[in-house]
Amino acid sequence: MLSRRVFLGVPGLLTATVACTRRGSPGYRGYAFIANEEGRAIAAVDLQALVVARHISVDGAPTQVLAAQSRPAVYALAPAEGSVFEIQPDRLSLKRTLAVGSAISMSLAPAERALYVLTSEPKALCRIGPDSFNVEARVALPETPVSFALAIDGKTAAVSFGHTIRLVDLAAQKCSDPIGDGDYGALCFLSDLRLIAADRAARRLSLYDSPSARLITHLPLAVRPDNLCFNSDGGQLFVTGEGLDAVVIVYPYHAAEVGQTVLAGHAPGPMAASASFLFIASPQSGNVSVLNVGTQKVIAVVAVGSDPGCVVVTPDDQYALVLNRRSGDMTVLRIERIQPNRPNPAAVRTVIPVGSRPVSAAVRGL
Repeated sequence: MLSRRVFLGVPGLLTATVACTRRGSPGYRGYAFIANEEGRAIAAVDLQALVVARHISVDGAPTQVLAAQSRPAVYALAPAEGSVFEIQPDRLSLKRTLAVGSAISMSLAPAERALYVLTSEPKALCRIGPDSFNVEARVALPETPVSFALAIDGKTAAVSFGHTIRLVDLAAQKCSDPIGDGDYGALCFLSDLRLIAADRAARRLSLYDSPSARLITHLPLAVRPDNLCFNSDGGQLFVTGEGLDAVVIVYPYHAAEVGQTVLAGHAPGPMAASASFLFIASPQSGNVSVLNVGTQKVIAVVAVGSDPGCVVVTPDDQYALVLNRRSGDMTVLRIERIQPNRPNPAAVRTVIPVGSRPVSAAVRGL
């Protein structure tokens, strides 16, 4: 049994092993686009060959990447430089760059009709047209924002300012009066237009009816809501954060209630869900815990790399891709090889060096 360090250090061993593991699986026909923050580049990983096809240099430190599915475009955001980059996935090349100001995060609108970018200087929510790749509208905000979310109807956004929240009418380009009083981080809309706001200081989720801006309920949690992740059908919301080595399972629809709190690794953090499993990264221990969504039990723990963060599942549920920030690589987990209550070395398809500090990934099929 070789350690991971020995495995990666023996010349030729990694190449031979990857070639061997490719047999018997067609892989996913597409690319994973990975934002390397310190490497100032987007790595394009061929998910059939399981190799880096190209490093696409950008003039900035990218921290977020999104892949459009209805048009040939991948978007990367470099917040410090205030730049949005459009990448051509068919050519694996940089197409256009747009300066928007000091940025925080970005999100694609429903049906991908626009790309929205939240900026702190100027304080605004910017709408970028996908064809023109210019700022077509800018909603001025009254104070420095923290995060935002878009409603599924494409008409409303919610913006967190840390201590409060405002709803934004995107057509009228107007903000509502502030609602709530807390320490708000992540926001997300349900399909029925209810808004979930993560109140970190109070360790709870606050639910609002967005059309009326009315508070529906507070859901107390055993952890600080630092990370939120829905399962594939949206019926379960998983929450991890400071306070407990566990994942909290919330049922957001109908009565909206907190279900189980399940122990899951050490200091669990970012998550991603397939149809059957929830993958929970534990950055401090270098592991990923695998929770069966149906039974709501942790069935496996897989060693992946140094400081795992972002986890992404391929659309065909074949692979879970884990970005290891400190070791600068991506662990490819083969989902069908995960075995309950057993050591899972066979679940690791391969480990691919991708660049310096990979922090975000998006998958796009061909």
